[in-house]
Amino acid sequence: MAAAATASLTGPCRETNFAGWRVPTRRSQPLMRSFDSLDEREVLALAITLEEEHSRVFDDFAAQLRESYPQQAEKFKEMCRQENDHRRRLLDLYRARFGDHLPLIRREDIRGFVKCKPVWMMRPLSLKTVQKSASMMELEIEHFYTAAAKRATDVGIRKLLGDLAEEERNHVETAEQISETALTQDEATREKQLFALQVVQPGLAGLMDGSVSTLAPLFAAAFATHDTWSTFRVGLAASLGAGISMGFAEALSDDGALTGRGRPWARGFVCGLMTTAGGLGHTFPYLLSSIATANGVAAGVVAVELGVIAWIRHKYMDSPWSMAILQIVLGGILVFIVGVLIGSS
Repeated sequence: MAAAATASLTGPCRETNFAGWRVPTRRSQPLMRSFDSLDEREVLALAITLEEEHSRVFDDFAAQLRESYPQQAEKFKEMCRQENDHRRRLLDLYRARFGDHLPLIRREDIRGFVKCKPVWMMRPLSLKTVQKSASMMELEIEHFYTAAAKRATDVGIRKLLGDLAEEERNHVETAEQISETALTQDEATREKQLFALQVVQPGLAGLMDGSVSTLAPLFAAAFATHDTWSTFRVGLAASLGAGISMGFAEALSDDGALTGRGRPWARGFVCGLMTTAGGLGHTFPYLLSSIATANGVAAGVVAVELGVIAWIRHKYMDSPWSMAILQIVLGGILVFIVGVLIGSS
């Protein structure tokens, strides 16, 4: 009998659940109801489920934004409270009209609803991401209430659904304004810190490495060969190799979970890209045919690169001008001299 039972579950309709057992399932997509097929009882049940879902999503938004954006987090907390109030009003009306049994009707059971990505899958959250998601949710439920109110024949149900549609319309406007709200001084400081940690720091590290570390091999090749094409190939190889190396080193150095430096592979990409760009800046002049002209243009590009790096360190890393110039410009000049001396020997 056990063998027969096992055999009956080995056909095209078997599936494996979390415990490892094979259970029969349908291979076809689950049946979905159309919105027009719902009666007033089912519309109210669906509305209650939607309000419960929205209140939890807004509460998640508030929790995720509380540390970095406390003002915006408080707005989502208030929207969560308002959604809970909507749910209570819907429950009171449902109980008065249809009793205590509430069928479970979810958005995924009805055709036409947009699939929402869970908050825990949307990290790291930015204000723009939150605003876009919240606006879509509120616009969708506003349309739902408007369409449901038009179909309702019960006066009390029609009135409540119409009122909720208007309130959700206000929520859409609130959600759209959240990412545009002026940041407080603390929030502005936090925004600058995150940008510095996640973008400026890896980009600056790459630009410094690409601009400085490739100077020695590039100018050594130029003064040793006196051939622009050979020098260009040396610079290209050094720039691309340094970019790949720095990109992987940055990505593997820190997963960002504790430091707040963001996604490791995004940082690695920024670092690798800026490393390559830093090296290519003074490599491209060697596409010129004259070695003397190429040397002069490359030296000018190097001076600009070192000045830009010093400015970035001063603006985003709060380094004094004197310290930034000493660390970057002096270091770059020393590496340049090393390359020239080795190439001329």
